[in-house]
Amino acid sequence: MVMTGLSNPIRYLAIFLAVVAGDASAASSTCPTLLDHRFSSLQEGTQQDLCQYRGKVVLVVNTASYCGNTPQYDGLEKLYQVYRDKGLVVLGFPSNDFGAQEPGGNKEISDFCRLTYGVRFPMMAKTTVIGTGANALYRQLEAATGQRPGWNFHKYLIGRDGKTVKSFDNSLQPQAPALVGAIEKALAGQ
Repeated sequence: MVMTGLSNPIRYLAIFLAVVAGDASAASSTCPTLLDHRFSSLQEGTQQDLCQYRGKVVLVVNTASYCGNTPQYDGLEKLYQVYRDKGLVVLGFPSNDFGAQEPGGNKEISDFCRLTYGVRFPMMAKTTVIGTGANALYRQLEAATGQRPGWNFHKYLIGRDGKTVKSFDNSLQPQAPALVGAIEKALAGQ
């Protein structure tokens, strides 16, 4: 078992030992590579292990508070409310990478999202999503799809298997039939 680049080698060692001991149920609980990351939560500042979303459909979105696409927060929250009980998680990643449209700190961003758009879906702390400084998740999403965010509110949809990834341009609204259809297919396990 190669552990290079894994964010939690102890977890993998425990799984390896369980497999050797014949406990297949532990092996089935492995975290998909795309979700094997920890980020600080925007709202509480606590570390969030994305492995908690294993088996769910995850919509990853880079966000910004002062962008022409900022009203998409409303649509993203609506998607989250409609589909969360069916297994959808929306994850927001505020970033100042495009047009310096997210200049504030984490508390300011959190207050803006909550007070202006009623955002309740999980938001991670401000991060970098493009270039050499991009966080590891975004580097993996770009590698998996061949597409990197071109602007704020680019969307990546990760299937329940944690491996299937689709990329959606920032101009696609959250309620667009193409995105909603892809979410519904992913929720159905297709």
